[in-house]
Amino acid sequence: MGITSAWSISAHDDDFISALAPRLLPLIAAERNEPFARERWDRWRREPLPDFRTWWKPFGQFCRREADALDSFLELTAAGNHMQKMYDGLSSYDDFSLFTDVWDLVTGREDIFVSVQSKEYALRSFLHAIGPARAALLPGWCGNFLLTSHEVRKTLPAVEQALGFTEEERAKAENQDWLDYGDEEESVLDGPLRMWRQAAADARGLCGVSVTIY
Repeated sequence: MGITSAWSISAHDDDFISALAPRLLPLIAAERNEPFARERWDRWRREPLPDFRTWWKPFGQFCRREADALDSFLELTAAGNHMQKMYDGLSSYDDFSLFTDVWDLVTGREDIFVSVQSKEYALRSFLHAIGPARAALLPGWCGNFLLTSHEVRKTLPAVEQALGFTEEERAKAENQDWLDYGDEEESVLDGPLRMWRQAAADARGLCGVSVTIY
């Protein structure tokens, strides 16, 4: 059975970020501290994966180490159980959800970047396209973060370093981003940096969440 996923980055005033922090920050910490999470991240940094078109070879052509490295990355970049609570609701006693209490509150189209993908994780394509060295410059954990306006401004130089490309680097990254985009869809290579720059200019915070919709 396939999945549909979403990776969103939305801009909010600091009051909203502060109100969201007790809910979201513990979930990000739980994802980061999940058993094997750091091991998977470190393995990806040590062993960046080759061209994605080589990932699904005929049976018997993968060595065990290659297969394990790919499985590790796929697990790392799938939406985690803890962050999923931001979409499903935190508990049976709390109906707070990412959809109604975060996304629905965004009124300006320019105040959100969201990539919804069928049978795929947008975050996975993004991380593979930029590679582990650039990904290590980004705050939070695997596309999940909550930043005040001060933290947005503070992290902007590192994000610009991570997501700023020469013409050759951009072409290489695009070659490893396997997502298809419609005429009005924003690339995962464009949306995050746009959101950071805009939020920094507007003195706003940012909320980034990767979840499975269904």
